[in-house]
Amino acid sequence: MATLIVGATGATGKQLVEQLLSKGKSVKVIVRPSGKIMDSWTNNDRISIIKANISEISVDEMMNHLIDCQSIASCLGHNITLKGIFGKPRKLVTNAVALLCLAIQKNSPDKPIRFVLMNTTANRNRDLNEPISIGEKLVMGLIRFFVPPQSDNEKAADFLRVNIGQKHKRIEWVAVRPDTLIDEDNVSEYEAYASPIRSALSNPGKTSRINVGNFMSRLIVETELWNNRKGQMPVIYNKMN
Repeated sequence: MATLIVGATGATGKQLVEQLLSKGKSVKVIVRPSGKIMDSWTNNDRISIIKANISEISVDEMMNHLIDCQSIASCLGHNITLKGIFGKPRKLVTNAVALLCLAIQKNSPDKPIRFVLMNTTANRNRDLNEPISIGEKLVMGLIRFFVPPQSDNEKAADFLRVNIGQKHKRIEWVAVRPDTLIDEDNVSEYEAYASPIRSALSNPGKTSRINVGNFMSRLIVETELWNNRKGQMPVIYNKMN
């Protein structure tokens, strides 16, 4: 059984692919036809590469892609360009999450599929009491209005939190919330919390992309960790020495 990854060629998605491969797992990746693929992937029997724009994949096509998968991970995000931030599709992540969930349900797997979504600590988990100041609420409202990817990230997590919920027969999920993303060469110590322990606006922490990939891969592989985190939106930070 394999893990299907969307957003696999992004800076964090590549780290997740490599982490799963290092654990001996099989991976399917959906990449844009024009997307750049790592040379090592083309010669690896444990990687299946599907070239397609996810916004153009039908439900039936996605059902076929998922038929031999026991887990899904989304590292989709908007490119940090004017077109990527303000252009279409503005609901790239949300639409992909909805498509994947619909395909899972139509496939009716015998066991629940694990769905790991990369999200952001700027998004609150509204199932918990995660208070922010009035000033931060105002700033977040402006960001939500003027920066469409923020709203997309929130709606994607809410689709899992509200539409799928905690007791779905076919889908279990975790939305991973890193703070400010940085690049590091190696996995380092990191900490996971149920809610942010610092302000994403006024006192942000740091999370390396390779640590995000490691944590997401562990959720997919480690049953005990999954059972402790499913239905939650853990926040991860690099451990400060």
